[in-house]
Amino acid sequence: MKILIVEPFFTGSHKSWSEEYKKHSKHQIEILGLPGRFWKWRMHGGAITLAKRYEKLHYNPDLILATDMLNLPVFKSLITSPPPIALYFHENQFTYPWSPKDLDVILKRDRHYGFINYSSALTANSIYFNSQFHLDSFISGLQNYLNECPDYREINNIEKIKQKSSILYLGLDLRSFDPFRKINNNPLPLILWNHRWEHDKNPEFFFNTLQKLSEKNINFQLAVIGKEFKNENTSFTIARNSLKKHIIQFGHVNSFEEYAEWLWKADFLPVYCNTIPLLPNRLTYPELFHRNKYPELFYNDENNLIIKLEKLLTKINNLNHSKYQNIAKQYDWGRNVTLYDKTFENQLNQ
Repeated sequence: MKILIVEPFFTGSHKSWSEEYKKHSKHQIEILGLPGRFWKWRMHGGAITLAKRYEKLHYNPDLILATDMLNLPVFKSLITSPPPIALYFHENQFTYPWSPKDLDVILKRDRHYGFINYSSALTANSIYFNSQFHLDSFISGLQNYLNECPDYREINNIEKIKQKSSILYLGLDLRSFDPFRKINNNPLPLILWNHRWEHDKNPEFFFNTLQKLSEKNINFQLAVIGKEFKNENTSFTIARNSLKKHIIQFGHVNSFEEYAEWLWKADFLPVYCNTIPLLPNRLTYPELFHRNKYPELFYNDENNLIIKLEKLLTKINNLNHSKYQNIAKQYDWGRNVTLYDKTFENQLNQ
């Protein structure tokens, strides 16, 4: 089977997902993408450029696997004899957190990106969401959007979209971390931040929590890695000073080896590398990390997080670091890729 992944925003987790599925799949997979910048323009104009490049490919896929950043109706209208198209939602524009500094929010010009997701979902032959939470939030966001439209709301389209939607959890290349495993011999508990340095990752909440622990004279170390940007989020600028005595690493790392080593060193927050995650009791986390089985991993608010983290930090020597590793293992490509391959094979047989 020949699959073409079409990704207008080919960077970060979108890039990893595409390349890792290609790496592990038994199918022949090619990727057609654009650099991951100017996300709004990618959602508007990316489809035109990608369609032009598609027409020049010497590759005739049995299936196109597009992501939510693609304006699928535009793309499909510009290519010759399109094969069946699957649409994968990493996120959706009805509920994705926008930057408070974005003028489109203030001026109420932000609604069209949700409409692109809506029309793309209508166009696709099948739709896959990376969690039940994101499927539910898309449907509820679409319902609210259409209810605000003046007329011809076509509410029945919601049911059409639900009927061709299902859940396909993200695959993760977890085994690539194994060669860099090291014995954790931290003199103090190590807390790690390994996300993008942007508002949607809620860094202000994270650093405020650590600041309050610091003020209570709780001992810990802090490593902050992840993708930096030219204009630094103010939460990180403040944290450089307010948490200075705890920081042992602050900034981008230059290699996957170094990144993996920091994950194995850490005591708290990453999930796979023998660490103990503490997760918000909302969004996708309860679903993905089994809240019913591991309620001790979830917090409801800042005070609850401070209480749980303080307890863990002061009892670090009595904790079983490997206890929660199996939570993440279920998403490893070694297990997930067979499901992906069969899912897309079945789509062609429908």
